[in-house]
Amino acid sequence: MSGQNGHTEWVSTVLRRHEADLLRYARRLTGDDGLARDVVQETFLRLCQQDRSKLDGHLVEWLYTVCRHRAIDLRRKELRMNLVAEETLERVATSGPAPDGALERADDADEILGWLATLPEKQQEVVRLKFQSGLRYKEIAAVTGLTESYVGVLLHEAIQSLRRKAQAQ
Repeated sequence: MSGQNGHTEWVSTVLRRHEADLLRYARRLTGDDGLARDVVQETFLRLCQQDRSKLDGHLVEWLYTVCRHRAIDLRRKELRMNLVAEETLERVATSGPAPDGALERADDADEILGWLATLPEKQQEVVRLKFQSGLRYKEIAAVTGLTESYVGVLLHEAIQSLRRKAQAQ
């Protein structure tokens, strides 16, 4: 019985430590809070089924990889569903508020996040994994399936682009 209790405690500890970061990551991948919660819930359900000893040393990579794959699967499913209901998608897309919003001036964090959104998707993902989730290059490479070198290149290009945007202000 103590083995099961130990496993439950371990999963609870992992959940407390990584849930918020995984939610942020999944939200970025899916674009939807509800889908992000589903993705993270599925990730932790899968963790419950894993042998802890097989994850030692690469738990974080495993969590982000499972989360990423599930988010991509859900995004593909949503895309297929939206293609079937293309008319509804167009109506929803045009009914939202204007992107320039009512605020005259955003604070620096909002401005940087806005600039981040203009970067290519791969650059956005590695920047978020590095700076929001605190992952190392090796972990980012494992999560995304990219090489560590390419992760470094993407981060460098992203930072240079953000620097240029900041200097232009």
